[in-house]
Order: sequence, then C-alpha cells, then structure tokens
Amino acid sequence: MIKKAIMLTTISLCITSCDQAQVLKTQPVVVKSEPESEKESSGALEKKFNLEERRMQIPAIVAAFEKRTNARRARYLAALCYLKTLDTPFMPMDMAEIALAETGSHGLSSKAVSCRGALGVWQLMPQRARSHGYTPKDMENDEKCADAAVRELLTKMKMARGNLRKAKKLYCGVGPQADAYEVKRMRFRREILAEMMKYPPLRAENDLNIQLRPS
Repeated sequence: MIKKAIMLTTISLCITSCDQAQVLKTQPVVVKSEPESEKESSGALEKKFNLEERRMQIPAIVAAFEKRTNARRARYLAALCYLKTLDTPFMPMDMAEIALAETGSHGLSSKAVSCRGALGVWQLMPQRARSHGYTPKDMENDEKCADAAVRELLTKMKMARGNLRKAKKLYCGVGPQADAYEVKRMRFRREILAEMMKYPPLRAENDLNIQLRPS
C-alpha cells in the first residue's frame, strides 16, 4: 500500500515539475539543426498539454463515479484510470466511460459478474483476462482489472486499425448488443465532459494527491 501511495505522489510531483518546466535558451556553441530543435520543442509542449488535459479530467471522473459509489472508491478508481493510461494512447476518460458503461448500474463493483461471465469493474471475460496474464479471480482486484482492461483496449485498437471509437465498441463485441453499448458509453462520455466544465484545474491537482488504496 505504501509503495502505491508513493507511486501516486511521485506522479503528482512529476506533473507539477512538467508544468513548471521552461525551455532555457543558451548561446549556440554546438547547436542542433533547426528542424530537430523545433521537433523537440513541439514534443515538449505536446507532453505538457497532454498532462494538463489528463489532470483536468480527474475531478470530472470522480464526480461521475461518486454518483454510483462512495467518494473514497470513486477517487481510487479515478486514480486507476489516470495511472493505467499513462504512456498509452488513451486518456483517463476513455477508461472511465468504459467502467461506467460496464458496471455503472452495479455501483462500479469489483465483484460484478455479467450474465455472460464478464468480471470486475471493467468486465473482462475469463479467457480475455487469461490472455493478458491474469486469472478470472484477479478481476476482483481493481488494479489488475484496470490493467487488463487497458491491454484489452490496446488489442481492440489494433483490430480497429487505430480507430479509438471503433476499438471501444469492439471492447463490448459486435452486433446489436455492441450498438446499444456504444449508445450507453457515449452518454457517459457526455456526462464526464459536462462535469469537466464545473471544476477548475486546481481541484484536479488535489484529486491526484490521494493514496491509491481501495475502500
């Protein structure tokens, strides 16, 4: 537990460091070519804005989760959405809306089991959990379930040839059930986006300074 808390605190400090970092201009003794320098500056700015956007999503996700579960668990699951999507093509909101679509009506319960046998908050089928290195029982562990869900969405991204919206639909499957799932997922996405309009960036900073610990 202590290790997880330290990890989350470190992430918060890294975000602050990235936000405060400035590009220092020095006299050119040995300078890089102009195109390369521009590319590096562009990459740094992109990373900064990406972190800011991620951070701004957290309070909105917490607010959406709190409508379905207690505040402590809502913050914990929101932190997982943040942590597990770092260094991936996904944003925290991508995993949050899937969780809401899958188990929002079941209180985002880690013990949720569908009629088809899908497990956990992110509803992984047993065989899919195993394909990502986890047992079906592991899906009751929110952190492992979130990790497996991200891996599953990455798999669907390959199938969808990089189309994230199609990948999310494939996460559910194909056919009429997937069509209905997509409508539900988009409804939750709009809910999170609406919540984002209510909270200033400062609250997002505070929501990241939490212990990564389930209720």
